[in-house]
Amino acid sequence: MNITKKLWIYHVMAIVTVVVWGTTFVSTKILLTYGLSPMEILLYRFSLAYIGIWFFSPREILSRNFKDELLFVAAGLCGGSLYFVSENTALGITLASNVSLIICTSPILTAFLSFLFYKKEKLQSKLVWGSLMAFAGVALVVFNGSFILKINPIGDMLTVIAALMWAFYGFILKRLDSHYPVLFITRKVFFYGILTLLPMFWFKPIKTEWMVLTQPVVFLNLLFLGLIASMLCYIMWNTTVKQLGVIRATNYIYIVPLVTLLTSAIVIDETITMIGLLGSVLILNGVYVAERGVNAFKFLSR
Repeated sequence: MNITKKLWIYHVMAIVTVVVWGTTFVSTKILLTYGLSPMEILLYRFSLAYIGIWFFSPREILSRNFKDELLFVAAGLCGGSLYFVSENTALGITLASNVSLIICTSPILTAFLSFLFYKKEKLQSKLVWGSLMAFAGVALVVFNGSFILKINPIGDMLTVIAALMWAFYGFILKRLDSHYPVLFITRKVFFYGILTLLPMFWFKPIKTEWMVLTQPVVFLNLLFLGLIASMLCYIMWNTTVKQLGVIRATNYIYIVPLVTLLTSAIVIDETITMIGLLGSVLILNGVYVAERGVNAFKFLSR
């Protein structure tokens, strides 16, 4: 069997992952209405993910050397605490549409950083045009007929930091995945994500009462965020990055706003405009063009 044909499963894993991540806003919004803070939600979901992954991951505690251990700390920061804290803080400062749009610059930032630091994954014209097409589609989907853009330097800069953190997270994974199993890497990401998050509670202590956490709606949403959106999806995402490369995997992030648009229409009855539909078409076409730019799905034409 052709190697390219075997990669279809990893494309499916990437799509499933971003679809789940595109629906997490519903669970997060529900938990916020019950009084949980964004940092508390992250702490509980990563803690559940860390406990869950211990049933599957290797039992080793430390990595092979101190340098690798520092890389795991960086992965926990970039793919965990710093990413989520930056994004959630930005949501409280600037418009949600700004955050949704800017966070989707992560694939573009990833391609640019890869071009600067690595020679194996070079920029190609189809990748560039596909990324620009998808990003234009993201802009249309995010605004969905209501073009409101209010510049807030602090909030927007925090969102740029979050997008950069996710791009760097992909590169850190590429440094580690040739030496460690995916399950071990993912467990370490959760551990250091939690560890680097804890000092932040010194400034904003946990206020949620334990009785709130035992309510079925809260408990079930935390289980979804912890075991599905975190543990399972991080395992699939880390596997996808390992098999497809950081640029090809990160391009699927463009689909997240599309999923959010559809979920909003189904769950909270938001209207999808013609502009939103046009944006959806641009996203799907842009991702396809970008993938063909790095020779993905080439087997379909055979």
